[in-house]
Amino acid sequence: MTHLLDNITWHTLSGPHARFAAGAGGARRYARGFSPIVGFADPEQPDFAALAGHCSDAEHFYCDGWSGAAPTGWRVDAETTMFKMVWDRPVPDDQAPDALPLTAEHAEQALALAALTRPGPFGPRTIELGDYFGCFEDGRLVAMAGERMHAGTLREVSGVCTHPDHQGRGLARRLMSKLIARQMGRGETAFLHVMRDNAGAFRLYAAMGFRVYRETVVRVVTPC
Repeated sequence: MTHLLDNITWHTLSGPHARFAAGAGGARRYARGFSPIVGFADPEQPDFAALAGHCSDAEHFYCDGWSGAAPTGWRVDAETTMFKMVWDRPVPDDQAPDALPLTAEHAEQALALAALTRPGPFGPRTIELGDYFGCFEDGRLVAMAGERMHAGTLREVSGVCTHPDHQGRGLARRLMSKLIARQMGRGETAFLHVMRDNAGAFRLYAAMGFRVYRETVVRVVTPC
């Protein structure tokens, strides 16, 4: 299981999410409209040339596990590290039984909430990648959490965010508990990514029952 997590983006985009991917050879990206993320068969020697024809100069992509010099035709816009964390406790209770599944009709609200709170790379079609649930008040989406990458029995919890006006009520934790319970009921293991500088989210995830699997370099890259 853990070897899949070492290069989860590639295993996802060349496996269960191949229908949502573009690319060739040893490189894949989520197709336009989904999360702007790229993965490589060999992340230490990424084949950026294989992405030629599948990217535009206006796009920015996240990739992890690679820290070499930028290849010709690409630049590195940002670099930091993130933690890959794996669920390490028994099945939690579903603490959000009234949360609503997000569908295409909620895509605009989901994208707006993600743009406001910046939970990570998110596109207008990201909610199609797995189960997404949201909390609504007066018809307005105020919190959400969902699933993105998966390979083997690993399933990512992603897009976790709460509108600033509704933080401090445990909505994110409740939504995550719902997803994890559902995943474990399917025999899956929940995992997530969290940026090193997002100390608040890291503390929440650790307190809930996620343990650090490894820390890895993450970059934002752009074709130029």
